Amino acid sequence: MMQIHFTHALAEHRRAIDSVIQQSAQIEQLVSRIVTCVDAGGKVIWLGNGGSAADAQHMAAELMVRYVKNRRPIASLALTTDSSILTAHSNDYSFDTVFSRQIEGIAGKEDVVIAMSTSGHSANVVEALKAAQAKGCYTVAMTGAKKSPLENLADLCFKVDTLETARAQEAHSFISHLLCEGLDSVYAND
Repeated sequence: MMQIHFTHALAEHRRAIDSVIQQSAQIEQLVSRIVTCVDAGGKVIWLGNGGSAADAQHMAAELMVRYVKNRRPIASLALTTDSSILTAHSNDYSFDTVFSRQIEGIAGKEDVVIAMSTSGHSANVVEALKAAQAKGCYTVAMTGAKKSPLENLADLCFKVDTLETARAQEAHSFISHLLCEGLDSVYAND
């Protein structure tokens, strides 16, 4: 019985990763955009809910510390890490605006904002991208296969071909690691 589950999970994983490979030109485009952002003194801002929140923290750390190669830090942060902001804002205002409020306070027009949402429908993520666009930021979404507000809202959308949350998150992690590899290749010799 477990073999059937493993076989299905592996097939779905392969399909999701194949859809990432088909978006390799977009990954290269985003690496270039992040380089422009960093060279202009900007930062990369990550956000998401649940597992995507953990992925946002993971990726901000990869950029700030290092991925594989030693290089200068790349200014990056996750909007999911400050428990005081998350709880105060959600209590005093609304969870739907917990990220957009932070974008309004810290984002600049040279920044890149990367939002991860497997459904593409998370209200707080949608509101964050709206706020980022109002600030003039370059916006990126990572979603699953369903049609969603994020795919039309973001300047660049990585739409992963799967309806399964776990497989979409695996593909988002793969995209993010490919971004890190691209940035390592640019900045390792600085």
